[in-house]
This record gives sequence, structure tokens and C-alpha cells, in this order.
Amino acid sequence: MDTAAVYAKFAESQALNGRSPTYQDWARGVAADPELCSLLDALPPARRQPNLLFAAARLVGAPSARWAEVRPWLLDAWHDVEREMRARTTQTNEPRRCATFLPALAALDAPVALIEVGASAGLCLLPDRYSYEYTSPDGTRARVDPAGGPSEVLLPCAIEGPVPVRMPEIIWRAGLDLNPLDVRDPADLAWLEALVWPEHTDRLETLRAAARVVATDPPRVIKGDLLVGLRDLVDAAPAGATVVVLHSAVLCYLTETEKSAFAATMSDLRRSHGVVWLSNEGWTVLPDVAAQLPEGLSPQFILARDGEPVALADPHGRSVRLL
Repeated sequence: MDTAAVYAKFAESQALNGRSPTYQDWARGVAADPELCSLLDALPPARRQPNLLFAAARLVGAPSARWAEVRPWLLDAWHDVEREMRARTTQTNEPRRCATFLPALAALDAPVALIEVGASAGLCLLPDRYSYEYTSPDGTRARVDPAGGPSEVLLPCAIEGPVPVRMPEIIWRAGLDLNPLDVRDPADLAWLEALVWPEHTDRLETLRAAARVVATDPPRVIKGDLLVGLRDLVDAAPAGATVVVLHSAVLCYLTETEKSAFAATMSDLRRSHGVVWLSNEGWTVLPDVAAQLPEGLSPQFILARDGEPVALADPHGRSVRLL
């Protein structure tokens, strides 16, 4: 699709379903604006995406206003916005997705060595340091807390299916990212905050609370490519632990060839090291996973274990439906 079509689709799918009237308005504005599309077309294809443009604009100081007011500001500030778009990538670090992963992690009996690819600042590497409140369809609520007591980070999540009754025992953890972020760095934290959509104030509060928890004892996040550095991390995991490799909203940034190569790597690591692979990706990202679902299910993120779907999830971790 050309740039205008990308923004038009974003407005009527992601922004609509993600409930961001602001981004829907902005995306519609860009889609109908040949001058802005021309400016975006001067960027590399991977740098033209709506989330990157809107987050960079807000980081630079875009007004929280309708497109008619934002457009002249954006044209005036384009040099600064473009600089940020060329220097940064979308690295949304959504700790609420831990509520999606927890049922699968809690089902593992052995101690876990947790590896996240596309880890950003590592906020999803600490699922055992957050508290959870799961709400069943009948309104029943169940809380799961860390072993040391309640966390200042409480992740609410609607759930269909069995509620996890314990925390996983995570004895080692590490992340891999092309550009690791550090929540102790004000500039990195400001970028993470800019990536949260304007209306999602609850997500912003959760991000800040999780950042405080992570800042007290940050996980190790290594700079590297998931197609190159993953095997070294798996080899570094302690003996006797079940190695779990997880990722969320990451593979959509790979080409089809790269996705196939990553899936092949995971298949090999499962055979050679007994690795458990947990993927939490959009409906269309892993077609072989989506093809295993019954017809009639509404598109969401699919949580899969070793390539087999085990749950449907809200992209931001607000709900999970176990299959």
C-alpha cells in the first residue's frame, strides 16, 4: 500500500479498535494530505508508520488537538519530528501484556529462565514482580501477588477460562533488542510514554509504576538482532531451568523471510534445548498459527505455545480468553 492507504487503514482498523479518536482523526488527516504523504515518502519505508510519526510528534511537543490544528504545527516542526523518526523505532513496552502471558507461565512446573526478544526496556521481563486482578465473566475476581507481597503495579485483566493460581518461579531473565531502552534514562522513559496513545491514561499510569519497579533492579537487556543473538542467550541460561522465549507485537516488524527464519530457529531450539516458545502477536502475523483457530473468532492477538494457539488476547493485555 502507498502511504495514504497505510494511514487510512490505520484510522479505520487500529485506531478505531484501539479506541483512539485522536489518532483516528490524525491518521485520516495524513491520508488525505498529499503534502504530508510526500514528506513521509522521503523516509525509509520502515520509518513511515503512523505510530512512529504520532509518537515522535508528541515527543517534540505536538498539541493535543484536532488535525486541523495539528497540521500547521507539524509542518512547522517537521525538521525536528523527522529527526526523531529517523533516530527511533516503535518500542512500545506494555507491561499489561504480562497478564496475557501469566496463565501460560504459571502452568510450567520447573523453574523458568525467561528470555524476551524485542524487550525494549524489559518491562515484560518481570511478570513475577507485578500483581494481577483477573475478572471472570460472572464478575468473580481473583488476585495473584508476588511471593514478597502485593506490588505497586496492579494489572487488571478480564479472563475467560481458569485463573492462574500462582506465580511462575523465574530464576533467570534476559532480553534482546536492537536498541535497548533504560527506564532510568529520562529521555528513554519520555519516549516510552510518548508511545502510549493519548486517551490511554490508565496505560500511562501503569507504565510509570512498572518503570519504578524495573528501575530498582533492571533486567539484563542485550543489544542484538533476534535472528542472531538468541542462541547465545539460550546457551547462557542456567542448567535445570525451563527456558521460555517470549515476544509480543514484535514479529510484525520482520519480513516474511525473517519470520520464517525466526520460526525455524525456535523449532530448532525446542528440539535441541527444550525451549518453550510463547508468541503473542497480531492475527495476521503468524498465518500458520491463525489457521489453527476455529472460524468465527474475532481478530485479536493470538497467544501461542510452540506454534499452537492457546488464547486470544487484547493487544494491550486488558483481556485474555483461554482456548
